[in-house]
Amino acid sequence: MAKQQILLLILKNNFPRGLLPKGVRSYVLNPDGKLEVTLSRECRFSVNLGGQRFNLQFANTFGGVIHAGSITEVYGVDVQVKYAWLGFSQVDRAGDQLTFHVKQFTQSFPISGFVVSPSCT
Repeated sequence: MAKQQILLLILKNNFPRGLLPKGVRSYVLNPDGKLEVTLSRECRFSVNLGGQRFNLQFANTFGGVIHAGSITEVYGVDVQVKYAWLGFSQVDRAGDQLTFHVKQFTQSFPISGFVVSPSCT
């Protein structure tokens, strides 16, 4: 039930389902848009986007502030860049592109890369 409800929330705010990994146990959404999602366990997986391979990690609990087309104050989600794990700070949608903000750089990818929710390893 929680997976269906959080999925509807993600879609309602103009984000694709593949932004969330499988394994959502519960979530809390405050009236101000603060969202906290709980997975059954920490989640790691690799994705191929724009011809590049990325390792992602979701903490057992992660979240941010969600509004139509933007998730700010993201916490608990990291991407591996070379040998370091860096946290996302924001994700934005503009047209058919998702833009991820990580530390001092941003990277955009086609939304088509986020059609399916990834499975944890």
